[in-house]
Amino acid sequence: MLKKDFRKSILFALLASLLLLLGACTNANDENAENNEGTENTEESKDNEDMEGMDHDNMDEDTEGMDHDNMDMSSSGEVPEGLEEAASPTYEVGSKAIIESDHMSGMKGAEATIVGAYDTTVYTISYTPTTGGERVEDHKWVIHEELEGVEEEPLEPGTEVTVNAEHMEGMDGATAVIDSAEQTTVYMVDFTTTTGGEEVKNHKWVTESELSPAE
Repeated sequence: MLKKDFRKSILFALLASLLLLLGACTNANDENAENNEGTENTEESKDNEDMEGMDHDNMDEDTEGMDHDNMDMSSSGEVPEGLEEAASPTYEVGSKAIIESDHMSGMKGAEATIVGAYDTTVYTISYTPTTGGERVEDHKWVIHEELEGVEEEPLEPGTEVTVNAEHMEGMDGATAVIDSAEQTTVYMVDFTTTTGGEEVKNHKWVTESELSPAE
């Protein structure tokens, strides 16, 4: 009888030990799971902070970098080879005129001094800058002599061309599509912006229809 009770005691002891061991393993697994969850939450929070910490202003600035207002409106004054001076322009070189166009802020209403007058075909174009960024739509203006490898005849809308001008960053060498074409007199002008008093020299280009007589 004693031997049987002794065996039962050993069996109960082993069973209790086994239960304690299983309980310890379960606690350890729970702790590991909590630790892993805490680590994942920490990493997720860090990732969210990194996303929130991104400079969205810089992203906006990149987009705004394609705005004409951020480009230098002045030029060296050099004109493309083959561009002919207008024989009898409405606004003679040295005269004053009022700019009526607003494709750059500070232009509309500014008094301009005519620096050059030329008879040519002017185009509005759409292109993707060679430097990357968003596509530029209906850019004003590019003249016929600023297009690479073209014949003398004016081009039709829809024609694909290569631009040989640097009015804006990423324009030179870009592949463009002609949006519109007009044969007219174009002018290179000096003016002071109406918005910030910036002095602009040899701006290219203003068409005759974008000017009005100065009073």
